[in-house]
Amino acid sequence: MYLTPKSGLFLAGSCVTAIAAVGSIFELGYGSPDLGTQATAIILALSLPLTVLFFLAAVRDARANLK
Repeated sequence: MYLTPKSGLFLAGSCVTAIAAVGSIFELGYGSPDLGTQATAIILALSLPLTVLFFLAAVRDARANLK
């Protein structure tokens, strides 16, 4: 696969949202979250589907640019 700048941005977004999801899971699981339970749960709920969507968009973009 050829990595284009667009697919690279999608992969970067996927990494950032995955890190946010993992961090939110640890915050919720081990004590009182710094941002509060509700805000951390919202971050988790948004970051999980965004991780998948960004990753799929990166794969689709890379496949579209195969030569």
